[in-house]
Amino acid sequence: MRARDMAVGYESVTVDSPALDGARLLAEHRLPGLLVLDGGTPVAILPASQLVKVIVPGYVIEDPALAAVVDERHADRLCAALAGRTVGDCLPNPAVAPPVAAPDDTALEVAALMARERSPLVAVVDTDKAGPNLLGVITASQLLHRLLAVND
Repeated sequence: MRARDMAVGYESVTVDSPALDGARLLAEHRLPGLLVLDGGTPVAILPASQLVKVIVPGYVIEDPALAAVVDERHADRLCAALAGRTVGDCLPNPAVAPPVAAPDDTALEVAALMARERSPLVAVVDTDKAGPNLLGVITASQLLHRLLAVND
């Protein structure tokens, strides 16, 4: 099985997309992260955990015991921290470039890349004279599903 055969459409955003829209995509589709594009080229991954980190107040991260004293009324408004922010504002510093597989890479090559980069997803990009062309994404769960199907 080649990467081009495993690549599927995947939710993506740009660095200028509203952070709240990105959070909604992550939540609605239960994704491990979003692919961030610039002109159709993958430039970063925004992990769901990074957005969670953005909405949790710094003082709670520094002293987790304070989380117990924040009442539910205030906890329910945590996502307000994303209002007016872009996806680019929420990327880790430095931003994590997404691992990129070539269309002809094998499932094992994709798995090795995913493991080496510790990434929940790999972008499959075909590059020709016109430039890079995103074919899709392979997620870790999708790759595991394919590899386990071989053993059934």
